[in-house]
Amino acid sequence: MSVLSGKNVLLGVTAGIAAYKTAFLVRLLIKAGAKVQVVMTPASKDFVTPLTLSTLSKNPVHSTFYDREEENEKWNNHVDLALWADMFLIAPTTANTLSKMANGLCDNLLLAVYLSAKCKVYFAPAMDLDMYKHKSTKQNIEKLKGFGNVFIPPASGELASGLEGEGRMAEPDDIIKFIENDIISKLPLRGTSVLITAGPTFEAIDPVRFIGNHSSGKMGYALADRAANLGAQVVLISGPSHEELKNTSIQIVAVTNAEEMYLACQSYFSDSDIAIFSAAVADYTPSKVASQKIKKKDASLSIELKPTKDILATMGGIKKDQFLVGFALETNDGIRNAKSKLKKKNLDLIVLNTLQDKGAGFKTDTNKVTLIDKNEKITTFELKSKTEVAKDIFDEITKKLHA
Repeated sequence: MSVLSGKNVLLGVTAGIAAYKTAFLVRLLIKAGAKVQVVMTPASKDFVTPLTLSTLSKNPVHSTFYDREEENEKWNNHVDLALWADMFLIAPTTANTLSKMANGLCDNLLLAVYLSAKCKVYFAPAMDLDMYKHKSTKQNIEKLKGFGNVFIPPASGELASGLEGEGRMAEPDDIIKFIENDIISKLPLRGTSVLITAGPTFEAIDPVRFIGNHSSGKMGYALADRAANLGAQVVLISGPSHEELKNTSIQIVAVTNAEEMYLACQSYFSDSDIAIFSAAVADYTPSKVASQKIKKKDASLSIELKPTKDILATMGGIKKDQFLVGFALETNDGIRNAKSKLKKKNLDLIVLNTLQDKGAGFKTDTNKVTLIDKNEKITTFELKSKTEVAKDIFDEITKKLHA
């Protein structure tokens, strides 16, 4: 999955012959999973039509401060457009627009959006050889880079004038790769290995029945997606779950019972930098598993149980440099029990939730957690979606790792 998936990308188009390539850019952005809106300078419409870009982006194209709709005028709010965007790509960027951006001129909608943008801005110059080599152009590029904008270098090749040389806008494929690589290089968990456990375990009684719990795996899957989106290499060890991962780069290891989860954790733990144990592992398993289905009888049935291996305590006992996170689901004395588990199992952080909180716990799309670190600092969060909770947990982990 591309790191552009789910991103709001604003594409700015200026009046250069390379504007014809923006149709391909829009298609590639959409294919990568981005949501795209296009802002054009008025003159750029001489090179590519708004209808083409609107059709490809599936959104209206903006080129003026207001649109006439019969007798009414609709204002195109440049601030709203700028706030919507996760990134602003201006391609092609002509010498004219480059100069205006560098010097704060604002005589069209695109420039008003640029001056209002709080997101990262990428610019891909396109102009003739001598224009690109001119000292003022070079100065403007350096000025924009100094503002924090990201320069996508032009390619060398045949130019519209017939000359050969530098100044040709980078090809759409190369622009997408450049942006993806730039994003990946700045992700906080790039190069980090993360191990996550999720879901329940099913402890067999006979070939038909098992002992289990109500865990859906939603929290663990949300954590795995978040870690991958932060650039980590993720291994997700999952008990039986109907959840699906959004990020296809995640390696999933499917297990059924506590023993299988224990063995899988032993295999992957030593190579991890961060390990988060969010699975609801059974504490007990039947001492004997019947080889045939147990028939119902009038007499009561007794099943002897034995303890399962304590996965979290085992990993806490062998950990070296790993940042180890555990979960505590409590029904009473939550803080006290979580603090005890934190120390007993040698954790760096514990995530406490309680079934007493409405909207928290198993099978819900929301959770309410309290984070306790190894210094017993307590941070409490409101009820949030599990996607947002995963973000809060990783914000805390990255803060601790970079402290």
